[in-house]
Amino acid sequence: MLYIIDTANLEAIEKAYNFYPMAGVTTNPTIISKENKNFLVILKGIRKIIGAESMLHVQAVSLTAEKMVQEAEYLNSVIGGNLYVKIPVIPEGIKAIKILKQKGIKTTATAIFTAQQALIAAVAGASFVAPYVNRIDNISGDGVSVVAQIVQLFDQYDIDAKVLAASFKNVQQVHNVALVGGHSVTVNPEILDAMLAHPLTDWSVNQFVNDWESVYGIGKTTIDVK
Repeated sequence: MLYIIDTANLEAIEKAYNFYPMAGVTTNPTIISKENKNFLVILKGIRKIIGAESMLHVQAVSLTAEKMVQEAEYLNSVIGGNLYVKIPVIPEGIKAIKILKQKGIKTTATAIFTAQQALIAAVAGASFVAPYVNRIDNISGDGVSVVAQIVQLFDQYDIDAKVLAASFKNVQQVHNVALVGGHSVTVNPEILDAMLAHPLTDWSVNQFVNDWESVYGIGKTTIDVK
């Protein structure tokens, strides 16, 4: 499982990379615009924090294949590193993915709501496909089931592309995606923290400390006890 954080907030990214086994960062036009700062300054700041090897997913905003390709080439040149250009699964987007594959620029197919969209994008050359789990649920679908179908199709046809499940409302959705074999998830900072949180974990740790300190002294650690 690859864990990726879905934000453009530099403080949140730095915290995530400090504490968790992060594989990368995803952004989209909405997330970027919320920061209300220069676009390139944000992206270069992210790259500085995560390093050249970590994945950075950045979305093209054009609606024609020609312009999407131009955006992808530009982003690849100015941001660099392990970059994936996010392309929506509209006909122009699929065309762009095919062209970018030939040019050696990696892509993530986004705004996916069906397994067939994901399959077409992967066959066209996308490295990742991003189904929107909670948004599928919101239209009376089953987001986790769509992820499972994509995983099955990729296995069946021996496709190298990976599922990057996105759009989560809670930890249970993330867990269910993991159970059906989703290759990676991108989650916001709140869900990332919540994935480790449990009151009984906190209780257990506090109990261990209390029991230890009752014998060996408050604030003492294994290093201090001779």
